[in-house]
Amino acid sequence: MLVVMQQGATDEQTQAVIDRLVSLGFTVHRSTGVMHTVLGGVGPVDEMDPADFEAMDGVKECHRIVSPYKLASRHFRPQGTIVKIGKVEIGGPHVVTMAGPCSVENRDQIEKVAEIVAQQGAQIMRGGAFKPRSSPYSFQGMGEEGLKLMRAAADRNGLLVVSEVMDHTQIPVLIEYSDILQVGARNMQNFNLLREVGKLRKPVLLKRGISATIEELLLAAEYIMSGGNYDVMLCERGIRTFETYTRNTMDVAAIPVIKKLSHLPMIGDPSHGTGRRDLILPMARASVAAGADGLLVEVHPDPDHAMSDGAQTLTPGQFTEMMQQVRAIAAAVGRTA
Repeated sequence: MLVVMQQGATDEQTQAVIDRLVSLGFTVHRSTGVMHTVLGGVGPVDEMDPADFEAMDGVKECHRIVSPYKLASRHFRPQGTIVKIGKVEIGGPHVVTMAGPCSVENRDQIEKVAEIVAQQGAQIMRGGAFKPRSSPYSFQGMGEEGLKLMRAAADRNGLLVVSEVMDHTQIPVLIEYSDILQVGARNMQNFNLLREVGKLRKPVLLKRGISATIEELLLAAEYIMSGGNYDVMLCERGIRTFETYTRNTMDVAAIPVIKKLSHLPMIGDPSHGTGRRDLILPMARASVAAGADGLLVEVHPDPDHAMSDGAQTLTPGQFTEMMQQVRAIAAAVGRTA
């Protein structure tokens, strides 16, 4: 159930609607926009008549939400969500770039990367300290020491930090060093983890699972938001198809589809989306043209000798070129980058 309050509705009128929803068995989530307050009620909606609420003082309109995701739906926040972290806004007119290595390897590497991406206009540094690898024999990350190195390098260059959480036991240490928690593709339907990050007041970057539908991605976001954490960003990072030329098939069409269905910011990840260094630039351009609110790309000073995912990692020169091209595309669609 979605109840839209009139412009200028009083707190008492809004609270009366909330109290009635609660008395009928709904869990209520409140979203305050520029002009209207929207109340999202999750509960026995089939048994309710919207007209009963529209007759209440201060109510503009009431609708049933028939989609399985309520809070992630565009109806909940028609104006869209802007995730604000300090001076950085994700979901607004500026296309935000998150860039850095797949894995933190050592101090020298992460310091070089931080300087490179900051100079070219990135606002957030990405980097893995706990790495979910397909093989148990591959490099698994530096853990907390890697997070410390990344935090220090980011602070020296005025960057925010996004890093992946693989398990709820890692949340305390990641909260200490990261500004954004990333839930990776393998954990998109780890519902226990989603519930835990939903309890936080820390932005979450949720990646689409390798075989997940758009609806499944939005339902995963719903798990997080139902816990009260509305600062969720979604990420298209490619899905598994029968194609073998690329590591994944990047579903660029998912970007405008999700922007239509949901109010949450949408990020494009052309590194994982293709798995090929030579395809990152064209897919970054395509993502911005399709309406992405940000890009997540891998950058390394020497990707040919990276300890993980070097084949899908940009050199510093390629990253510079990508940023130049992305700015041109952003300007063409009325945005900045």
